[in-house]
Amino acid sequence: MRKLMWFTLGFGAACALGAYVYCHWWMALAALLLGVAAFFMRKKWKPLRVAAAILLGIAVGTGWYYAYNGLYLQEAWLLDGQTLTISAEVTDYSYETDYGCAVEAEIRAGGKRYTVRMYLDDTKHLIPGDRIMGEFRLRYTNDREEPTYHRGNGTFLLAYQRGDIQITLTDAVPYQYYPAALRRRLTTILEQIFPSDTAFFAKALLLGDRTDVGYEINTAFKVSGISHIIAVSGLHVSILFALIMLISGRRRVLTALLGIPVLLLFAAVAGFTPSVTRACLMQILMLLALLFDKEYDPATALSFAALVMLIVNPVVITSASFQLSIGCMAGIFLFSKRISAWVSGYAFWKGWKGKSLRVRFRNWISGGVGVTLSAMFFTTPLVAYYFGAVSLVSIVTNLLTLWAVSMIFYGIMAVCLLYFVWAKAAAALAWLISWLIRYVLGVSQTLSAFPLAAVYTQSVFIVLWLVLCYGLIAVFLLSKKRQPFVLICCGVLGLCLALGCSWMEPLLDDTRMTVLDVGQGQCIILQSDGRTFLVDCGGDSDTQAADLAAETLLSQGISRLDGLIVTHYDSDHAGGVGYLLSRVPADTVFLPDSPDEDGILDTILPYCRGAQVFVNEDLLLRWDDTSMTVFAPILSTSDNERGLCVLFQGEKCDILVTGDLSRLGERLLMMEKPIPKLTALVVGHHGSKSSTGEALLEATRPEYAFISVGADNYYGHPSSEVLDRLTMFGCAVYRTDEDGTIIFRR
Repeated sequence: MRKLMWFTLGFGAACALGAYVYCHWWMALAALLLGVAAFFMRKKWKPLRVAAAILLGIAVGTGWYYAYNGLYLQEAWLLDGQTLTISAEVTDYSYETDYGCAVEAEIRAGGKRYTVRMYLDDTKHLIPGDRIMGEFRLRYTNDREEPTYHRGNGTFLLAYQRGDIQITLTDAVPYQYYPAALRRRLTTILEQIFPSDTAFFAKALLLGDRTDVGYEINTAFKVSGISHIIAVSGLHVSILFALIMLISGRRRVLTALLGIPVLLLFAAVAGFTPSVTRACLMQILMLLALLFDKEYDPATALSFAALVMLIVNPVVITSASFQLSIGCMAGIFLFSKRISAWVSGYAFWKGWKGKSLRVRFRNWISGGVGVTLSAMFFTTPLVAYYFGAVSLVSIVTNLLTLWAVSMIFYGIMAVCLLYFVWAKAAAALAWLISWLIRYVLGVSQTLSAFPLAAVYTQSVFIVLWLVLCYGLIAVFLLSKKRQPFVLICCGVLGLCLALGCSWMEPLLDDTRMTVLDVGQGQCIILQSDGRTFLVDCGGDSDTQAADLAAETLLSQGISRLDGLIVTHYDSDHAGGVGYLLSRVPADTVFLPDSPDEDGILDTILPYCRGAQVFVNEDLLLRWDDTSMTVFAPILSTSDNERGLCVLFQGEKCDILVTGDLSRLGERLLMMEKPIPKLTALVVGHHGSKSSTGEALLEATRPEYAFISVGADNYYGHPSSEVLDRLTMFGCAVYRTDEDGTIIFRR
């Protein structure tokens, strides 16, 4: 049966090639010919058996992906950018967004059904079975549009409301949407029965509903390495499976009859996410093997589960959830027992024999370390790529919390069942379970607060360290005399060297400006003579902008800012400031002394810790050979005009940041303030034609112009007029939408 494993490996590789690079029918034909040749020559050289299975998998996978893309996805791709009147059936409950609400629905196009995420202008309470008709602008979820989420979960179209819509309400939820209705009912029960400080965790653990998980908790879980416990995954399925085995008394028929429906229902309620689907398929195979008294091979089961998912949706290969789930299980199958045996055989445990508590403790430690380290083998590079962080305390966090997570999971299910019988008893049990939840939250927050709890791939030296570690592991696995402590010591020394380089490298520049690629927004780090200031923090996503800024700073060993300047209270400039300050505090937060109509200031002040300064007159800061001037607002006609401007002057460079100031404001700034000739200008208002006028460019003659702007943004920034003006004045132009994060050194 291991042939299935190699075939699936080839099938998956073909899907990955199609999703990320290119796919055509001739590639399938070439792989097929090579596979057939390897098959007929397999008796002459045994490795050709594996090669034949892989090549045939590549041939079938390439052909299937090519057919799926041409026969199914092509129709959705043709709808990209079109504004059409569509009719859709709602498949899940609506939820609020910053601009209205969103809901999952299905539409028909070209005789095919597509799952679409619809964004509506107003907040509406929609339930499965409701119908929506109206004019929407459609967008195909291509590789630039969250490929690891939308496409991996089978959502290939986004729909944005462009006119009035008609909603037809359903009388009752159709039977095919009962799992969604059950999920909503369980959500309501958990919100009612659990205390407010633990209800969010209960929903996330049981249902994968992370909507109420706050930024600080999410960050603590990511840094401490246990984010997987609040994303329904194979861990939760294994806990559920253990409960099924306990209830059935391990009787074959009863276990299968009870387990298969329960697992399918759980997967449906969880939304058939890739990780849950993979785990349920594997557990169902185990139940069938048990029922028919057949041998269960984990590697074959994993291959079968992956193959089924790839056949249903080949693009699931791009899902981070799918990749992490498969990688986690592959690592456990390959290395878990070996690592556990090495840990339990360490000299420290010498003399611990029999069935004493000490032996059980040893087995618990060795088993936990073995599973955690083996699961990390393939997932660590994926986590580093997708989430930009590698937790260094995850082993400790997992050992301290996973036992409690299992008890909490069982407890939450018991609460839900008990609620229908005796609500007060359910509330009492929820109160008791909440203390375990608080324990898990406390451990995570405590360990994540440790210095170097995690390292971040914003530093190229950390990336090189990861490459080094995997090179050392490869040498270790190929060696005849394996010395684990030598491997560990080399990894630790490499980490120390990487951290030293990461922290020292920024100090080599007299003046340094980093324009972070936050999409359609602005976030700028200014550094000189050992001090670090940040100007604005906002972008396409407030939390992602805050993460990028925090992790860039932390990767340089900067855990506290000397100052943070908010130019004005627009979300694309200030939306992430509060989140950032929760991770990296600032000695002083400079804020414009102007009205805040969107309430963003209220999200910032709690994190200022009394260190805020409202700027209503110009401020001058000096240290060593550097000075920074924060200019107070000049006009008061709009939010953009009421913003602050920053002039950062190092020994060899002058940098001006004007926020979203208009051309009129720029002229007044030139007239009233001593603005010198500039080395670098951060182009105002993301390259809008209303900013960066000729008067500013004529007066300052900047050598370099930096534009913080999102790719394919709705506003059409940067405008051609601004680009022409910058070219006319001889500026070297750099843009975050084309160049990514930009580092300017002097």
